[in-house]
Amino acid sequence: MQMFNSTGSHTNTLPRDAELQLRLADSGGAGEGRENGAGNHFLTQPEEDSSFCTKRKMLVGLDVICLCVASIPFFACELKAVTPYRRGFFCGDSSITYPYVEREAIPDSLLIAGGIIITGLTIALGECYRVRFRGVHSRAFVRNRYVSCLYKELGSFLFGCCVGQSLTNMAKLSVGRLRPNFLAVCNITYASINCTPGSYVPEAPCRQPKAKMVEEARKSFFSGHASFAMYTMLYLAFYLQARLSWRGARLLRPLIQFLLVMIAIYTGLSRISDYRHHPTDVLTGFIQGGLTAYWVAFYISSMFKPCTRPDLSPTSMSLESPLSSQQTVC
Repeated sequence: MQMFNSTGSHTNTLPRDAELQLRLADSGGAGEGRENGAGNHFLTQPEEDSSFCTKRKMLVGLDVICLCVASIPFFACELKAVTPYRRGFFCGDSSITYPYVEREAIPDSLLIAGGIIITGLTIALGECYRVRFRGVHSRAFVRNRYVSCLYKELGSFLFGCCVGQSLTNMAKLSVGRLRPNFLAVCNITYASINCTPGSYVPEAPCRQPKAKMVEEARKSFFSGHASFAMYTMLYLAFYLQARLSWRGARLLRPLIQFLLVMIAIYTGLSRISDYRHHPTDVLTGFIQGGLTAYWVAFYISSMFKPCTRPDLSPTSMSLESPLSSQQTVC
């Protein structure tokens, strides 16, 4: 009986031992395969990282090229590479008989410095705050998160500046509309040129020795001050809408946004009182700057694009508001 039990137990353990050996063999082969695969993976990982960084650097270079191409019309106008269209006028047209005011309410230097410094500094501080206190991460090849976030937001803002001013200068050069102070700049009057009221004068006999002033007097449409001010201030208002998440005061953010838009509107209206632009020039500049700000903020920048948390799977991601601190990867 004992022999039968021992024999039976022996016969039962033989298949089990054989099955265990087969499982060990299978797992060993699989482990060896995984080890070989992992080895190949580790061998190729530096190459993949190098290829990834190279592609990213090429994309950054492409961004720089796009920025330069978008700014070509702007620099073509500023460097006087292209002269504006020489448009004539009707004798007796009162819209170009306003006096020349030498001092401007908002000169070009103040406009550019104020628009770029205020908006750029606010964006820089906002992004640094998000990286420092909100734990924002980036998938860019640049390891410094501050540089990566600033590159994305400031790069989009500067691209919009180039596009907006290029469109403005292209319109100035191609249309060649006369400014309200054109006759004063040319130092002529309708009586001095002895023209018939209502007749078209194709070429104005300007007596202004400074050719640069005469060329500037032919760049009325549309207002660059109005378009640039509206773009920078409205873009900053969009940025505050996306990033300013403090809910301690409900009306603080709308108040700041209102003040920014009011500054832009005042800048455009000052061009009318300075006799530099017609009202339609300023209105067109407002529309162009506003549309450019909306396009860049919602379709180019990442302000209103949903970001994801690295600890969530794609199926469990929720499209939270950009104000949420849970969005950590952009």
